[in-house]
Amino acid sequence: MKRSFQIGMPKVETFNRDLVVATATEVFHDKGYNATSMQDLVDATGLNRSSIYNSFGCKLDLFIDCLEAYQNKYQKRTSNVLLDAKNPIVAIEFLFQMHMKEMIYDNDDRGCMITNCKSEMANHENRITTFLSQNQKNTLDFLEDLVSRGQIENFINTNKSAEEYAMYLFSSLQGFRMTGILVQNKKHLKGIIKTILQTLI
Repeated sequence: MKRSFQIGMPKVETFNRDLVVATATEVFHDKGYNATSMQDLVDATGLNRSSIYNSFGCKLDLFIDCLEAYQNKYQKRTSNVLLDAKNPIVAIEFLFQMHMKEMIYDNDDRGCMITNCKSEMANHENRITTFLSQNQKNTLDFLEDLVSRGQIENFINTNKSAEEYAMYLFSSLQGFRMTGILVQNKKHLKGIIKTILQTLI
């Protein structure tokens, strides 16, 4: 009698992976990594624990997926905003204004997920540290390129190098986001942006 063998087929996901990541991102953004339980993720996504583990791995794996999705969404918004900028200094102004609008309409006072992650997790998990370091490098490279072009085109002064101004802008953005958690007065926030830009002109 011949034995019949069945080759195991990989399981096919029956859910929208992007939607699950988006939903989980909202949970992590609301509660932070440490305060988010697997049960929170089960309740929010509608998936059982085994489905989450099989498809995404552990909670940390899913969290990193969510950080990457949040980062990609931010990069797309940034690209769209900068399309209308007529020169680098205007592009930098638009970038801060984009953050200002997000802060003003952030009724839950959640702040930036990546900035929050840096405060909570930067020195506690190597994979998170690696993600944050690469994110920072990408942002600094982007800002340095903007400043360099602005200096070449005489929109930005040369009192400091493009690298130094990029670090200044990066730090200013981080502080701006933290300030916006409690300060949502549009006039005050616009004043901060104006002061930052005056340093460059």
